[in-house]
Amino acid sequence: MKNLPVTFPGALGHNLTARLSLPEVGEPRACALFAHCFTCSKDLKPAVNISRALTQRGFAVLRFDFTGLGESDGDFADTDFSSNVDDLLAAARYMEEEWHSPSVLIGHSLGGAAVIQAAAQLPKVRAVATIGSPFDPEHVKGLFEGSLETIQEEGDAQVSIAGRSFTIRSDFLKDLEGRNMEAILGELRRPLLIFHSPTDQVVGIDNAARIYQAARHPKSFVSLDHADHLLMREEDSLYVGSVLAAWAGRYLVEAAGAAEAKAEPGDEVQTEDRRVRVQTGATGYRTRIAARSHALRADEPVSLGGDDTGPTPYELLAAALGSCTTITLRMYADRKGWPLEDVEVHLDHTKQKRRPRDPDADPRTDHLERELVLHGPLDDEQRERLLQIADRCPVHRSLESGVKVSTRLGTQKTT
Repeated sequence: MKNLPVTFPGALGHNLTARLSLPEVGEPRACALFAHCFTCSKDLKPAVNISRALTQRGFAVLRFDFTGLGESDGDFADTDFSSNVDDLLAAARYMEEEWHSPSVLIGHSLGGAAVIQAAAQLPKVRAVATIGSPFDPEHVKGLFEGSLETIQEEGDAQVSIAGRSFTIRSDFLKDLEGRNMEAILGELRRPLLIFHSPTDQVVGIDNAARIYQAARHPKSFVSLDHADHLLMREEDSLYVGSVLAAWAGRYLVEAAGAAEAKAEPGDEVQTEDRRVRVQTGATGYRTRIAARSHALRADEPVSLGGDDTGPTPYELLAAALGSCTTITLRMYADRKGWPLEDVEVHLDHTKQKRRPRDPDADPRTDHLERELVLHGPLDDEQRERLLQIADRCPVHRSLESGVKVSTRLGTQKTT
């Protein structure tokens, strides 16, 4: 999978560090948001494995460190369960603004309780999955039971969790109280998948039973036989990711079908909209591009005032020519039955100064230099013919003949 490092502001205003994992090939079929276990981090091996299993099946996955944990800024002592839920909502907003809204929420241990609470405020989420999660967030008090009296009397205490020291304040304990998880689960109204090990020594299997009983259908339970709470065996975490992808895929397909079925004549359905939509915000040059159901991004290099989060417009122009070239050659070789195994195009865009006094000079100032690399046991005649065909690709012809561009003002949307 491809991992992109990203940051976004969390609930308390601190920068949170995340990894956006993408499939190696093609556009993601959907996006998932992953919440790790209490005091863990996005880089815990099971979280990485689950993300890898999902990306191999076409999902994009964002996993991040909550405030004060891992690589994220802030002090863990200032956080509580509510701020974790709010960090999740901040991550979902970031995904919607910069990529796609998350369709699937995944929570491990206390992260599972957090995604159940966050789902109520995320109407675009289609499915929720929990892994070894407690029915009640107050279950986490068991991790520092020996220090509860000190925390209540003195306001805070240092507790050791998994060999690391954390400051837990009395406000953290108060925030865990009074959450009616039974009612929240009853109103979830999303497909729910519950993973739990019957031998979990940290969060007992009875928690899974209570979650399942409180939730409405559709709901599913998967027993993680012989797995530990953190899923430290690689085969356990990869299994969770693969099952989760198959399960969620059903509800993503149903959601897409329902959206098309409800569309009225004249409505714009994203999957059928042939227009390319481009948007640049109020600050910087980061630009969102939507082509049907596909999301792209453009930007400018840091040297030109951008953040370098995507290709430049001219690089996208070169990519358009390159992709049209390779597709055209693939089609031609397939039709001829030629052994073209792979085709690469390397492109370079430059601007040349005009020489008005030279009558033989080419008046065009833009130059796209294209180099073909043809792989496979082709003979010289076949290679020469493919070189000629490259100049016949539709985008090449459009660029050579000139493109008429007309511009008009659209109607400003009001809220």
